[in-house]
Amino acid sequence: MKIAVTATGKDPTSQVEPRFGRAPMFLVYDTETETWEALDNQVNLQAAQGAGIQAAQQVVRSGATVLLSGHCGPRAHSVLQAAGVAIYTAVEGTVEEAVRLYRQGALTQATGPDVQSHW
Repeated sequence: MKIAVTATGKDPTSQVEPRFGRAPMFLVYDTETETWEALDNQVNLQAAQGAGIQAAQQVVRSGATVLLSGHCGPRAHSVLQAAGVAIYTAVEGTVEEAVRLYRQGALTQATGPDVQSHW
């Protein structure tokens, strides 16, 4: 299984980025190989619109089946949900802490978007 986490930097000690579509990086943890992959999301940082949708498509292409983030808007949530990605919001701390909490079952899956578009 692969777990994507919005991140402020390129390594697991980075903080979880609260914004999904405009997160500078996505760190993807593979639970089978116990390896990390950093996905650059710089192209979406200054996008006038569509950042969430494009970021969601990038997460889906990575093979992640779980997303951990601070927040997720309606368009990104729709794309992720349609692809079968489980979404967890209100996630804080470091990326590695977030993955640990998810694996311990300490996070609650989001039932819908928790912010408006263009947040």
